[in-house]
Amino acid sequence: MIGRNRRILDSLHALSAEQLRGMRRGIEKESLRASHDGSLALTPHPLALGSALTHPHITTDFSESQLELVTGVHTTIEGCLEELTQTHQFVYRSIGDEMLWVASMPCGLPVDETIPIARYGTSNIGHAKSVYRMGLTHRYGRRMQTISGIHYNWSMPGVDTDRYFALIRNFRRHAFLLIHLFGASPAVCSSFVADRPHSLQSFAAHSLGLPHATSLRMGRLGYQSAAQAALAVSYNSLDRYAASLHDALTRPHPAYEAIGVRNPGGEYNQLSTTLLQIENEFYGTIRPKRVIRPGERPLHALRERGVEYVEVRCMDLDPFVQIGIAAPTLRFLDVFLLHCLLADSPLDTPQEIAALARNQERVASRGREPGLRLERGTGSADLVEWGRELLDECDPIAAALDSLRGGSSHRDAVQHARAALADSRQLPSARVLTTMTAQFGGSFVQFVRERAEATRRALLELPWSDADAARFLALSEASLREQRALEASDAMPFEAFRQRYLSPEQLQPRPA
Repeated sequence: MIGRNRRILDSLHALSAEQLRGMRRGIEKESLRASHDGSLALTPHPLALGSALTHPHITTDFSESQLELVTGVHTTIEGCLEELTQTHQFVYRSIGDEMLWVASMPCGLPVDETIPIARYGTSNIGHAKSVYRMGLTHRYGRRMQTISGIHYNWSMPGVDTDRYFALIRNFRRHAFLLIHLFGASPAVCSSFVADRPHSLQSFAAHSLGLPHATSLRMGRLGYQSAAQAALAVSYNSLDRYAASLHDALTRPHPAYEAIGVRNPGGEYNQLSTTLLQIENEFYGTIRPKRVIRPGERPLHALRERGVEYVEVRCMDLDPFVQIGIAAPTLRFLDVFLLHCLLADSPLDTPQEIAALARNQERVASRGREPGLRLERGTGSADLVEWGRELLDECDPIAAALDSLRGGSSHRDAVQHARAALADSRQLPSARVLTTMTAQFGGSFVQFVRERAEATRRALLELPWSDADAARFLALSEASLREQRALEASDAMPFEAFRQRYLSPEQLQPRPA
């Protein structure tokens, strides 16, 4: 333990102040649009929000009813959250009497086939995005795709591809701590699991959950896939990772071959019959990422130019925070990611990959269970003790960031995590269940609806100028013009476009 701490400190001291100050981050935040009765809004993407295909900051995820708000890249947490707040303000002024659902697990859902798939217009790329979502429908069902979360994109100057993969290996080992500390989805509306087998307990009429769960979103009910479970993707190098994904993107999967690319009427069922239609279909707690060029495949971009940043994907929406995530949480994420970067990172093995999946499910469904143990190496470890060990290693990293920026905000974030680890009643998942029970008779929908309405009122009361409105309206109008231009310029038939885009050659780097 002492040797491990010394190596982390030595690696920390090797970083320059410019590197630490140069950390960059951005947020992608998903939220369902909901009606005031707590049911899914079935209205189209509001025209005032512009084109979901081309708007740089406001788009949709799986469903037409599922907004995704995207910030730019920021060197400060404050700037990132300020932009996300202003985007929320504009959205609330554009969606009439609807509200944004402030929980990761969805609101009251209609029958599966009536959940609207996102639409992106008539261009080839827009059509492909909708067909991809139709493929998700056939493969996993629409309800699973309505789960929402927050993705945190993070990078630091001077970090090369190999070091990003070392970071990712450690992140996957220690992501249990983030799920435990910040999971906020221990309950769900019964409509989510209608006609599906589950092991949830009844909390109230139409409300289900598990008493010690932290994040149903990150467990078996969330983004899980039996087909993908067979993928033991290695993060030991870009070549190993890319080879695993390449195989999944080019190898037909029998169950998906049975669905077929097109139905007898000629309509598209999915983009392809391979295990993954496109790279984004691969689920995980973290991804290596690279900004892609128009028409470029993400895997090609990684192979060609290496990892540019990582995308953290295991964060639930916090229903007690107006925009879903708070500044102390982002400060903790920065410290945690630096720890993952600086700590020794042994190569992964198929056995460890399988154990990490079991750990994730344990923490998601039973994370607050007293004495819960996780697999660690060839043995096991108490979750709280392992978490405390990681937080102790994070202390000098937090102190270094505070010394650069002044104050104690990073150390405070780690200390708050330490207190919550010691007293699980402070965790968001526990607070959700306590508030649900004490104030709403155990009703998940009533609890989230009240939080959503309070959030809507609070954000509409924040200062908002004519200049703010004009800036966002200009972005919306420009995005609509860009979509129309794309549609007017398309000359290739969609089937030719689909085959060209999915060609294995598009995944390969150019010859040296």
